[in-house]
Amino acid sequence: MTRFLLVCPPLVSHVRAFEAVGEALVARGHAVAFLLNAGGGALVGSPRVAVWETGAFEAGPALTDRPTGLFGILRTVREGAARTASLCREGPGLAARWGAQAVLADQMEPAGALLAEHLGVPFLSIAAALPIDPDPTIPSPFLGWPFDPSPEGRKRNRGGERVARLLLRRQRETLRAACFDLGLRPRERMEDCLSPLATLSQTVPGFDYPRPDAARLHALGPFRARGAEEELPFRRDPARPLVFASLGTLQGHRLGVFQAVARACRRIGAQLAVAHCGRLSAAEAGLIDADVVTDFLPQRAVLAEADLCVSHAGLNTVLDAMEAGVPVLALPIAYDQPGVAARLLHHGAGLRLSHRRLQAGEVADALSLMLRDPSFRRNAARIGREILSAGGSEAAADWAERLLVSPVPTRAREPEPA
Repeated sequence: MTRFLLVCPPLVSHVRAFEAVGEALVARGHAVAFLLNAGGGALVGSPRVAVWETGAFEAGPALTDRPTGLFGILRTVREGAARTASLCREGPGLAARWGAQAVLADQMEPAGALLAEHLGVPFLSIAAALPIDPDPTIPSPFLGWPFDPSPEGRKRNRGGERVARLLLRRQRETLRAACFDLGLRPRERMEDCLSPLATLSQTVPGFDYPRPDAARLHALGPFRARGAEEELPFRRDPARPLVFASLGTLQGHRLGVFQAVARACRRIGAQLAVAHCGRLSAAEAGLIDADVVTDFLPQRAVLAEADLCVSHAGLNTVLDAMEAGVPVLALPIAYDQPGVAARLLHHGAGLRLSHRRLQAGEVADALSLMLRDPSFRRNAARIGREILSAGGSEAAADWAERLLVSPVPTRAREPEPA
Protein backbone atom coordinates (compact mmCIF):
# COMPACT_ATOMS: atom_id res chain seq x y z
CA MET A 1 0.00 0.00 0.00
CA THR A 2 1.19 3.50 -0.88
CA ARG A 3 -0.13 6.67 0.71
CA PHE A 4 -0.99 9.13 -2.07
CA LEU A 5 -1.49 12.85 -1.47
CA LEU A 6 -3.64 14.73 -4.02
CA VAL A 7 -3.01 18.47 -4.36
CA CYS A 8 -5.23 20.58 -6.62
CA PRO A 9 -7.08 23.93 -6.63
CA PRO A 10 -10.42 24.02 -4.77
CA LEU A 11 -12.44 23.97 -8.00
CA VAL A 12 -15.22 21.47 -8.71
CA SER A 13 -13.88 20.26 -12.07
CA HIS A 14 -10.35 19.73 -10.73
CA VAL A 15 -11.47 18.04 -7.52
CA ARG A 16 -13.78 15.69 -9.45
CA ALA A 17 -10.98 14.60 -11.78
CA PHE A 18 -8.56 14.00 -8.90
CA GLU A 19 -11.25 12.23 -6.90
CA ALA A 20 -11.84 9.78 -9.76
CA VAL A 21 -8.14 8.88 -9.88
CA GLY A 22 -8.07 8.67 -6.08
CA GLU A 23 -11.04 6.28 -6.05
CA ALA A 24 -9.27 4.06 -8.60
CA LEU A 25 -6.20 3.95 -6.36
CA VAL A 26 -8.26 3.21 -3.24
CA ALA A 27 -9.88 0.28 -5.07
CA ARG A 28 -6.37 -1.11 -5.60
CA GLY A 29 -5.60 -1.03 -1.90
CA HIS A 30 -3.83 2.33 -1.58
CA ALA A 31 -4.60 5.13 0.87
CA VAL A 32 -5.51 8.50 -0.61
CA ALA A 33 -5.94 11.99 0.87
CA PHE A 34 -6.58 15.45 -0.52
CA LEU A 35 -4.60 18.48 0.61
CA LEU A 36 -6.78 21.50 -0.13
CA ASN A 37 -7.17 25.12 0.79
CA ALA A 38 -9.69 26.04 3.46
CA GLY A 39 -13.22 25.14 2.41
CA GLY A 40 -12.13 22.89 -0.42
CA GLY A 41 -13.01 19.75 1.47
CA ALA A 42 -16.71 20.45 0.92
CA LEU A 43 -16.18 19.61 -2.76
CA VAL A 44 -14.97 16.06 -2.02
CA GLY A 45 -17.77 13.52 -2.16
CA SER A 46 -15.95 10.24 -1.62
CA PRO A 47 -16.01 8.85 1.94
CA ARG A 48 -12.99 6.71 1.08
CA VAL A 49 -10.69 9.68 0.49
CA ALA A 50 -9.37 11.63 3.48
CA VAL A 51 -9.20 15.44 3.44
CA TRP A 52 -6.66 17.78 4.98
CA GLU A 53 -7.27 21.53 4.76
CA THR A 54 -5.06 24.51 5.38
CA GLY A 55 -6.35 27.40 7.45
CA ALA A 56 -8.03 30.48 6.04
CA PHE A 57 -6.06 32.83 3.80
CA GLU A 58 -6.54 36.35 2.57
CA ALA A 59 -8.02 35.68 -0.89
CA GLY A 60 -10.63 33.08 0.07
CA PRO A 61 -10.94 29.59 -1.41
CA ALA A 62 -12.78 30.36 -4.66
CA LEU A 63 -11.72 31.98 -7.89
CA THR A 64 -13.26 35.33 -8.79
CA ASP A 65 -16.52 35.14 -10.73
CA ARG A 66 -15.28 37.74 -13.21
CA PRO A 67 -11.76 36.76 -14.25
CA THR A 68 -11.73 38.58 -17.59
CA GLY A 69 -10.05 41.88 -18.45
CA LEU A 70 -6.74 43.09 -17.06
CA PHE A 71 -7.95 43.62 -13.51
CA GLY A 72 -9.84 40.33 -13.47
CA ILE A 73 -6.72 38.47 -14.61
CA LEU A 74 -4.59 40.17 -11.98
CA ARG A 75 -7.14 39.33 -9.26
CA THR A 76 -7.17 35.71 -10.38
CA VAL A 77 -3.36 35.57 -10.31
CA ARG A 78 -3.31 37.16 -6.85
CA GLU A 79 -5.85 34.66 -5.50
CA GLY A 80 -3.96 31.72 -6.99
CA ALA A 81 -0.71 32.96 -5.46
CA ALA A 82 -2.38 33.27 -2.06
CA ARG A 83 -3.65 29.69 -2.27
CA THR A 84 -0.19 28.44 -3.22
CA ALA A 85 1.43 30.35 -0.36
CA SER A 86 -1.05 28.87 2.13
CA LEU A 87 -0.40 25.30 0.92
CA CYS A 88 3.36 25.77 1.02
CA ARG A 89 3.19 27.27 4.49
CA GLU A 90 0.97 24.66 6.16
CA GLY A 91 1.28 21.76 3.73
CA PRO A 92 4.59 20.29 4.94
CA GLY A 93 3.24 19.60 8.41
CA LEU A 94 -0.09 18.25 7.16
CA ALA A 95 1.54 16.04 4.52
CA ALA A 96 3.98 14.65 7.07
CA ARG A 97 1.14 13.89 9.50
CA TRP A 98 -0.64 12.03 6.72
CA GLY A 99 2.54 10.15 5.92
CA ALA A 100 2.54 10.98 2.22
CA GLN A 101 4.67 8.63 0.14
CA ALA A 102 3.73 9.94 -3.31
CA VAL A 103 2.02 13.06 -4.64
CA LEU A 104 -0.33 13.72 -7.55
CA ALA A 105 0.06 17.43 -8.23
CA ASP A 106 -2.27 19.55 -10.35
CA GLN A 107 -0.36 21.56 -12.94
CA MET A 108 -2.40 24.60 -11.90
CA GLU A 109 -1.26 24.31 -8.27
CA PRO A 110 2.57 24.36 -8.10
CA ALA A 111 2.50 23.80 -4.33
CA GLY A 112 2.01 20.08 -4.96
CA ALA A 113 5.35 19.76 -6.72
CA LEU A 114 7.17 21.91 -4.15
CA LEU A 115 5.77 19.90 -1.24
CA ALA A 116 6.78 16.61 -2.86
CA GLU A 117 10.33 17.83 -3.37
CA HIS A 118 10.48 19.15 0.19
CA LEU A 119 9.29 15.80 1.55
CA GLY A 120 11.60 13.86 -0.74
CA VAL A 121 8.80 11.79 -2.31
CA PRO A 122 8.08 11.23 -6.03
CA PHE A 123 5.26 13.02 -7.79
CA LEU A 124 3.35 13.10 -11.05
CA SER A 125 1.80 16.14 -12.68
CA ILE A 126 -1.91 15.98 -13.46
CA ALA A 127 -3.37 18.17 -16.20
CA ALA A 128 -7.01 18.53 -15.17
CA ALA A 129 -7.15 21.51 -17.55
CA LEU A 130 -5.28 21.73 -20.87
CA PRO A 131 -1.67 20.65 -20.32
CA ILE A 132 0.90 23.43 -19.91
CA ASP A 133 3.90 21.23 -20.81
CA PRO A 134 6.14 23.55 -22.86
CA ASP A 135 6.33 23.14 -26.62
CA PRO A 136 7.57 25.98 -28.86
CA THR A 137 4.96 25.18 -31.51
CA ILE A 138 1.98 25.28 -29.12
CA PRO A 139 0.58 28.56 -27.74
CA SER A 140 -0.35 28.93 -24.10
CA PRO A 141 -3.65 27.17 -23.36
CA PHE A 142 -4.94 30.47 -22.03
CA LEU A 143 -4.82 31.92 -25.55
CA GLY A 144 -7.19 31.04 -28.36
CA TRP A 145 -4.50 31.03 -31.02
CA PRO A 146 -4.47 28.47 -33.85
CA PHE A 147 -1.73 25.89 -34.23
CA ASP A 148 1.12 27.35 -36.31
CA PRO A 149 4.50 25.54 -36.19
CA SER A 150 6.08 27.99 -38.64
CA PRO A 151 8.85 30.39 -37.55
CA GLU A 152 6.23 33.15 -37.42
CA GLY A 153 4.00 31.03 -35.22
CA ARG A 154 6.83 30.21 -32.85
CA LYS A 155 7.72 33.90 -32.62
CA ARG A 156 4.10 34.72 -31.81
CA ASN A 157 4.10 32.07 -29.06
CA ARG A 158 7.26 33.54 -27.52
CA GLY A 159 5.57 36.94 -27.49
CA GLY A 160 2.59 35.46 -25.67
CA GLU A 161 4.94 34.00 -23.06
CA ARG A 162 6.53 37.40 -22.47
CA VAL A 163 3.12 39.00 -21.89
CA ALA A 164 2.14 36.17 -19.53
CA ARG A 165 5.34 36.70 -17.58
CA LEU A 166 4.35 40.30 -16.91
CA LEU A 167 0.86 39.32 -15.77
CA LEU A 168 2.14 36.53 -13.49
CA ARG A 169 4.51 38.64 -11.42
CA ARG A 170 2.69 37.84 -8.15
CA GLN A 171 2.94 34.13 -8.89
CA ARG A 172 6.69 34.38 -9.56
CA GLU A 173 7.24 36.18 -6.27
CA THR A 174 5.21 33.56 -4.39
CA LEU A 175 7.14 30.66 -5.93
CA ARG A 176 10.53 32.25 -5.21
CA ALA A 177 9.56 32.82 -1.58
CA ALA A 178 8.11 29.31 -1.17
CA CYS A 179 11.24 27.70 -2.62
CA PHE A 180 13.40 29.68 -0.22
CA ASP A 181 11.26 28.73 2.78
CA LEU A 182 11.20 25.04 1.78
CA GLY A 183 14.92 24.88 1.05
CA LEU A 184 14.47 24.15 -2.66
CA ARG A 185 16.21 25.39 -5.78
CA PRO A 186 14.59 28.62 -6.97
CA ARG A 187 11.93 28.61 -9.67
CA GLU A 188 9.37 31.11 -10.91
CA ARG A 189 6.89 29.48 -13.30
CA MET A 190 4.32 26.70 -13.09
CA GLU A 191 6.19 25.06 -15.96
CA ASP A 192 9.24 24.85 -13.68
CA CYS A 193 7.17 22.73 -11.25
CA LEU A 194 6.23 19.88 -13.60
CA SER A 195 7.11 16.32 -12.68
CA PRO A 196 10.30 14.99 -14.31
CA LEU A 197 8.52 11.62 -14.54
CA ALA A 198 5.30 12.35 -16.42
CA THR A 199 2.18 14.43 -16.89
CA LEU A 200 -1.15 12.59 -16.92
CA SER A 201 -3.67 14.54 -19.01
CA GLN A 202 -7.45 14.38 -19.41
CA THR A 203 -7.14 15.15 -23.10
CA VAL A 204 -6.52 12.66 -25.90
CA PRO A 205 -4.00 13.19 -28.73
CA GLY A 206 -6.83 13.55 -31.24
CA PHE A 207 -8.18 16.60 -29.41
CA ASP A 208 -4.93 18.41 -28.63
CA TYR A 209 -2.61 20.19 -31.04
CA PRO A 210 0.15 17.98 -32.51
CA ARG A 211 2.97 17.47 -30.02
CA PRO A 212 6.09 16.09 -31.74
CA ASP A 213 7.91 15.72 -28.41
CA ALA A 214 5.38 14.37 -25.94
CA ALA A 215 7.33 11.58 -24.25
CA ARG A 216 6.40 12.81 -20.77
CA LEU A 217 2.77 13.56 -21.60
CA HIS A 218 0.31 10.68 -21.31
CA ALA A 219 -3.07 11.74 -22.73
CA LEU A 220 -5.52 9.35 -21.07
CA GLY A 221 -8.95 10.85 -21.62
CA PRO A 222 -11.37 12.24 -19.01
CA PHE A 223 -10.90 11.14 -15.40
CA ARG A 224 -14.38 10.05 -14.36
CA ALA A 225 -15.54 8.08 -11.35
CA ARG A 226 -17.61 4.97 -11.90
CA GLY A 227 -21.23 5.47 -11.06
CA ALA A 228 -24.73 4.33 -11.81
CA GLU A 229 -26.08 5.11 -15.27
CA GLU A 230 -28.20 8.26 -15.13
CA GLU A 231 -31.38 8.74 -17.11
CA LEU A 232 -32.60 11.78 -19.02
CA PRO A 233 -34.72 13.69 -16.47
CA PHE A 234 -37.03 15.27 -19.05
CA ARG A 235 -38.90 14.18 -22.17
CA ARG A 236 -36.95 14.41 -25.39
CA ASP A 237 -38.99 15.87 -28.28
CA PRO A 238 -38.17 13.56 -31.20
CA ALA A 239 -39.39 16.14 -33.71
CA ARG A 240 -36.82 18.78 -32.73
CA PRO A 241 -33.04 18.83 -32.36
CA LEU A 242 -31.93 18.92 -28.72
CA VAL A 243 -29.41 21.55 -27.61
CA PHE A 244 -27.73 21.35 -24.20
CA ALA A 245 -26.33 24.62 -22.77
CA SER A 246 -24.06 24.98 -19.74
CA LEU A 247 -21.50 27.60 -18.73
CA GLY A 248 -20.07 25.56 -15.87
CA THR A 249 -19.87 26.08 -12.13
CA LEU A 250 -17.88 29.34 -12.28
CA GLN A 251 -19.59 31.15 -15.16
CA GLY A 252 -23.19 29.92 -14.91
CA HIS A 253 -24.38 33.32 -13.66
CA ARG A 254 -24.26 34.91 -17.13
CA LEU A 255 -27.97 35.33 -17.70
CA GLY A 256 -27.63 37.34 -20.91
CA VAL A 257 -25.71 34.55 -22.64
CA PHE A 258 -28.37 31.98 -21.79
CA GLN A 259 -31.11 34.32 -23.01
CA ALA A 260 -29.38 34.80 -26.38
CA VAL A 261 -28.96 31.03 -26.77
CA ALA A 262 -32.64 30.49 -25.89
CA ARG A 263 -33.79 33.02 -28.49
CA ALA A 264 -31.56 31.34 -31.07
CA CYS A 265 -33.01 27.91 -30.32
CA ARG A 266 -36.53 29.27 -30.70
CA ARG A 267 -35.57 30.65 -34.12
CA ILE A 268 -34.29 27.31 -35.40
CA GLY A 269 -37.00 25.22 -33.72
CA ALA A 270 -34.68 23.40 -31.31
CA GLN A 271 -35.45 22.02 -27.87
CA LEU A 272 -33.13 23.65 -25.31
CA ALA A 273 -32.04 22.30 -21.91
CA VAL A 274 -30.10 24.76 -19.72
CA ALA A 275 -28.04 23.88 -16.64
CA HIS A 276 -26.90 27.02 -14.80
CA CYS A 277 -25.09 25.06 -12.06
CA GLY A 278 -26.83 26.91 -9.25
CA ARG A 279 -25.51 30.31 -10.30
CA LEU A 280 -28.91 31.88 -11.06
CA SER A 281 -31.81 32.62 -8.74
CA ALA A 282 -35.22 31.15 -9.46
CA ALA A 283 -36.38 34.56 -10.71
CA GLU A 284 -33.39 34.86 -13.06
CA ALA A 285 -33.84 31.31 -14.35
CA GLY A 286 -37.46 32.17 -15.11
CA LEU A 287 -36.26 34.82 -17.59
CA ILE A 288 -34.71 32.17 -19.88
CA ASP A 289 -37.17 31.06 -22.57
CA ALA A 290 -35.99 27.44 -22.75
CA ASP A 291 -37.76 24.10 -22.53
CA VAL A 292 -35.74 23.02 -19.47
CA VAL A 293 -33.97 25.40 -17.09
CA THR A 294 -32.51 23.99 -13.88
CA ASP A 295 -29.44 24.10 -11.70
CA PHE A 296 -27.90 20.74 -12.57
CA LEU A 297 -28.58 18.05 -15.13
CA PRO A 298 -26.85 14.66 -15.53
CA GLN A 299 -24.51 16.05 -18.17
CA ARG A 300 -23.41 12.83 -19.83
CA ALA A 301 -26.98 11.50 -19.96
CA VAL A 302 -28.21 14.70 -21.63
CA LEU A 303 -25.31 14.76 -24.08
CA ALA A 304 -26.02 11.14 -25.02
CA GLU A 305 -29.35 12.41 -26.41
CA ALA A 306 -28.27 15.87 -27.59
CA ASP A 307 -27.58 17.04 -31.13
CA LEU A 308 -25.51 20.08 -30.11
CA CYS A 309 -23.86 21.57 -27.03
CA VAL A 310 -23.38 25.24 -26.20
CA SER A 311 -20.58 25.66 -23.68
CA HIS A 312 -18.09 28.06 -22.16
CA ALA A 313 -15.51 25.58 -23.53
CA GLY A 314 -14.65 24.17 -20.14
CA LEU A 315 -12.52 21.12 -20.78
CA ASN A 316 -14.73 18.67 -18.86
CA THR A 317 -17.92 19.69 -20.67
CA VAL A 318 -16.24 19.64 -24.06
CA LEU A 319 -14.68 16.21 -23.49
CA ASP A 320 -18.07 14.86 -22.36
CA ALA A 321 -19.58 16.26 -25.56
CA MET A 322 -16.84 14.71 -27.68
CA GLU A 323 -17.34 11.36 -25.93
CA ALA A 324 -20.99 11.52 -27.01
CA GLY A 325 -20.05 12.65 -30.54
CA VAL A 326 -21.79 16.01 -30.05
CA PRO A 327 -20.40 19.17 -31.74
CA VAL A 328 -19.91 22.22 -29.52
CA LEU A 329 -20.59 25.91 -30.00
CA ALA A 330 -17.88 27.39 -27.77
CA LEU A 331 -18.30 30.71 -25.95
CA PRO A 332 -14.93 30.91 -24.14
CA ILE A 333 -14.76 33.27 -21.17
CA ALA A 334 -11.52 32.73 -19.20
CA TYR A 335 -8.77 30.35 -18.00
CA ASP A 336 -7.96 27.64 -20.59
CA GLN A 337 -11.33 28.00 -22.33
CA PRO A 338 -9.90 29.96 -25.32
CA GLY A 339 -7.40 27.13 -25.88
CA VAL A 340 -10.12 24.48 -25.68
CA ALA A 341 -12.25 26.42 -28.18
CA ALA A 342 -9.26 26.75 -30.52
CA ARG A 343 -8.81 22.97 -30.50
CA LEU A 344 -12.47 22.46 -31.35
CA LEU A 345 -11.94 24.65 -34.42
CA HIS A 346 -8.66 22.92 -35.28
CA HIS A 347 -10.34 19.52 -35.38
CA GLY A 348 -13.59 20.67 -36.99
CA ALA A 349 -15.66 19.52 -34.02
CA GLY A 350 -17.29 22.85 -33.25
CA LEU A 351 -17.49 26.59 -33.79
CA ARG A 352 -16.57 29.58 -31.62
CA LEU A 353 -18.29 32.88 -30.89
CA SER A 354 -17.45 35.68 -28.49
CA HIS A 355 -19.58 35.73 -25.34
CA ARG A 356 -19.44 39.53 -25.33
CA ARG A 357 -22.59 41.19 -26.72
CA LEU A 358 -23.74 37.81 -27.96
CA GLN A 359 -26.59 38.06 -30.46
CA ALA A 360 -29.29 35.47 -31.00
CA GLY A 361 -28.87 35.71 -34.76
CA GLU A 362 -25.23 34.69 -34.77
CA VAL A 363 -25.94 31.84 -32.36
CA ALA A 364 -28.78 30.63 -34.59
CA ASP A 365 -26.54 30.76 -37.68
CA ALA A 366 -23.79 28.75 -35.94
CA LEU A 367 -26.19 26.13 -34.58
CA SER A 368 -27.90 25.78 -37.96
CA LEU A 369 -24.56 25.29 -39.73
CA MET A 370 -23.50 22.54 -37.33
CA LEU A 371 -26.87 20.80 -37.76
CA ARG A 372 -26.65 20.96 -41.57
CA ASP A 373 -23.00 19.95 -41.99
CA PRO A 374 -22.42 16.32 -40.92
CA SER A 375 -18.64 16.81 -40.74
CA PHE A 376 -18.95 18.45 -37.32
CA ARG A 377 -20.60 15.38 -35.86
CA ARG A 378 -18.19 13.02 -37.65
CA ASN A 379 -15.20 14.86 -36.23
CA ALA A 380 -16.66 14.94 -32.73
CA ALA A 381 -17.44 11.21 -32.96
CA ARG A 382 -13.87 10.47 -34.08
CA ILE A 383 -12.53 12.18 -30.96
CA GLY A 384 -15.19 10.41 -28.91
CA ARG A 385 -14.02 7.00 -30.06
CA GLU A 386 -10.50 7.87 -28.97
CA ILE A 387 -11.79 8.99 -25.55
CA LEU A 388 -13.69 5.73 -25.07
CA SER A 389 -10.52 3.69 -25.62
CA ALA A 390 -8.09 5.97 -23.76
CA GLY A 391 -8.45 4.50 -20.26
CA GLY A 392 -9.32 7.57 -18.18
CA SER A 393 -8.94 7.37 -14.41
CA GLU A 394 -8.05 3.66 -14.44
CA ALA A 395 -5.20 4.33 -16.85
CA ALA A 396 -4.09 7.23 -14.63
CA ALA A 397 -4.01 4.87 -11.64
CA ASP A 398 -1.96 2.42 -13.72
CA TRP A 399 0.63 5.10 -14.44
CA ALA A 400 0.65 6.26 -10.82
CA GLU A 401 1.40 2.73 -9.65
CA ARG A 402 3.97 2.17 -12.37
CA LEU A 403 5.93 5.36 -11.71
CA LEU A 404 5.38 6.11 -8.03
CA VAL A 405 4.72 2.94 -6.07
CA SER A 406 7.86 1.74 -4.30
CA PRO A 407 8.74 0.37 -0.84
CA VAL A 408 9.02 3.75 0.88
CA PRO A 409 9.15 3.54 4.69
CA THR A 410 5.92 4.58 6.33
CA ARG A 411 6.17 7.84 8.25
CA ALA A 412 4.85 8.23 11.74
CA ARG A 413 1.53 9.99 11.64
CA GLU A 414 -1.38 11.10 13.74
CA PRO A 415 -4.84 9.59 13.34
CA GLU A 416 -6.56 10.44 10.08
CA PRO A 417 -9.19 13.16 10.14
CA ALA A 418 -12.80 12.11 10.13
